[in-house]
Parts: sequence; structure tokens; C-alpha cells
Amino acid sequence: MATRLVQINMKARDNAALGGFWAEVLGWGVSSEEPGVTNLEPEGFVYPDPVAVCIDLVVSPELKAVKNRVHVDLATTSAAHQAEVVTRLKDLGATLADIGQGDVPWTVMADPEGNEFCVLDPRPRYRDTGPIAAVVVDCADPRAMARFWSEAMDWTLHEVTDHHAVLRSAKGVGPYLEFIRTPDPKTGWNRVHLDVRPYPGDDPEAEKARLRTLGATAVDLDRDVRWTVLADPEGNEFCLLAPG
Repeated sequence: MATRLVQINMKARDNAALGGFWAEVLGWGVSSEEPGVTNLEPEGFVYPDPVAVCIDLVVSPELKAVKNRVHVDLATTSAAHQAEVVTRLKDLGATLADIGQGDVPWTVMADPEGNEFCVLDPRPRYRDTGPIAAVVVDCADPRAMARFWSEAMDWTLHEVTDHHAVLRSAKGVGPYLEFIRTPDPKTGWNRVHLDVRPYPGDDPEAEKARLRTLGATAVDLDRDVRWTVLADPEGNEFCLLAPG
């Protein structure tokens, strides 16, 4: 049994407007499975497929108050392309962001609702990922997170140090999942989180039990939902969706 990362969930004050922004950024199509939810995925995409990690934007009245612990890094192919992307994103409504990054070769930006993301300098690792180079998670212990997530999912662990860990789909396609050591403690519910899905035919209750054995904990919600909400060993919420 195993899961795989299929999408990230992003809370939004205006899911339709923010979904329109990100659709323009990524060149993806827009749909909606129900009111208050905007779904983004590549045109012609057959969900789920590791070639892309999709984005679900879900309406939420809560304002963003702290830096997100989960963000996306966008890929570029050259210095000129990076500059072009930054300019285009500014025209779409993104702004430059200062999170204390200092003098770095990548550009930190924020979307119209303040969600941080990075436009990376060109790097060979990301030449075949698609527009999203990586989904990045802040953490205190990359080694511990690598142990949990490499066992929770069937993704391959590519690199792990005291400062970062890198995973990618076992099929070697799509974006990377990266855990970056940061001193900032987790405060409150993550506005951006991971959604994982078991394979067809897997027992969802057995998968939930397996993840808890690995170190996940249950998260109680004040409402009933069709999926299971858990937290990884550092308290980052994630959703275990139905097999499919």
C-alpha cells in the first residue's frame, strides 16, 4: 500500500479570482467541482497523473496572517526567461516579496492574496518538471520528514541532508517535493497543504492506520468531510483522499 501526491490545497478569500490568477501563471485549465472550490490542472490532463501536481483553491473567510509553510517554485529555462516570467507575473497581479531571503538568484513573489512563491533561476534538475519545479515545505528536521514522506508515499527519495530533502514521483516525472529546514515554528492551520491519494482498490481505513503507524496523527474537524485529515510528524495537515 502507498499513497501519491496528487494536488495541493490552497485556501482563498476569492477562490475564483485566485484560481484565475494561477491558471494564467501556469497555463492550466480551470474547472469547479462544487461552489467555493476552483480546480486547476493542465489542459488535456487525465487525473491523477504524476506528470503534474494539481491545485485546488477552496474558499475560506480567514485572512492570511503568517508566511505559508508550503509554497510552489516555478521553473525557468534561462536568465532571460526568468526575467520575462517575473515581469509577466507582475502584470497579472503578483508582487515582489521579502521574507528575509537576502541576495539569492531566485525571485520571491506573492500572489494577489499574499501567498508566497518563488520564480527560480534556471537549473538542470527542473528542466522537465513542467511549470511547477517543486512543491516546497518548511520544516525543522528534513531527515525526519524524508523518512515519513518517503514511506507514506511511493515517491523516490533523491537527496537528504540536515538542511533539505528531495523526493519525486517514482516514475521520474512532474515536480519535486522538497523539505527545507527553517527556524520558523508552525503556527496555526496551514493555508496551503498537501493532498495524497491511495491507489484504486486500496482500503482507505487500512491506509489511514498505516500512516498513523508511520507517525501521522489525526486532526479533528468541526464538520464532516469525505476525506481524512491527518498531520505529519511536524504537525503539517494533509488530506488522505479516497482511493482512485
